[in-house]
Amino acid sequence: MLDRRQNPRDKVIYGGVAEIGERGVSRECVVRNISETGAYVEFSNVIKLPKEQMSLTIARKGRSFLARIVWWRDNFMGVAFSRETELPVSDLAERLRKSEQKKRQLQRRINELLREG
Repeated sequence: MLDRRQNPRDKVIYGGVAEIGERGVSRECVVRNISETGAYVEFSNVIKLPKEQMSLTIARKGRSFLARIVWWRDNFMGVAFSRETELPVSDLAERLRKSEQKKRQLQRRINELLREG
C-alpha cells in the first residue's frame, strides 16, 4: 500500500474529543497515531460523520486542531490538520509540543545510527 503521508507518524494512545458539525456534537475518541500534519483516530463505535471537517481536541497535548477528514471506515478515520487553525492552549503546551517533536527527531536519529552500526 502506498503511504502518501508527508510526515512520519508516532504511535500513541491519546484521549481526544471530536466536535462534529456546526451544532457542536462531540464524541470521545482515541488518537492511535499522530504527526505534525495528521492523525489516525478511533471511535468506540460506528458514527456518522460529515464528509468535510471536525474539531479535534487532544487534552494530553493541550491542543485543538481543525481537521479535514481524509478517509473513514466503520469507527476509524484518518484526518489532516489545518495549520491555520492550530491553537496552543498555553505556553506550557507549546513548549511540551516542541519538546516531544525534538524527542521524536532524536529517537529517529538513534534508530538510524543503530541500523548503520
